Amino acid sequence: MGFFTPYKKHANRFNYVPRYYNPDKEAREQRRAELRGERSEDAGQEYQPGQYIRTQRDARAAHRRASDDRGRTRVLKMVAAAVLLLLFIYLLYPRLADAVMRARQGAAAPAAGEQFEEFNPYAPIVVVPNDYVEEAESQDQEK
Repeated sequence: MGFFTPYKKHANRFNYVPRYYNPDKEAREQRRAELRGERSEDAGQEYQPGQYIRTQRDARAAHRRASDDRGRTRVLKMVAAAVLLLLFIYLLYPRLADAVMRARQGAAAPAAGEQFEEFNPYAPIVVVPNDYVEEAESQDQEK
């Protein structure tokens, strides 16, 4: 039993659950009424044949329209992204690659007095003799 004390930190609390009210049940019933096509405005009106069927059909059609719009928007976003990517590849990538190549050539640039020759595929091939083979033969002969 609780006694009166002037040093309480909070007031007494009670676990009162209303006997005839269940908020979960009320929410369930309201949701079921919405799914059946009944509205609170229609509560006082007389039932018309096919009323629930028309309401459900209209709700399904609205849901399909909304999902189709979302799908169309998603496809348009993907197409726009693909177009931007292709434009980047077509217009900007060659310029960026050229800038990177120039930067690499600038870092490996020849000294002030030297000239850097560009590659010419039609230039004659210069053959350099293998000096190490001749040295090996001369050492064998000396022994």
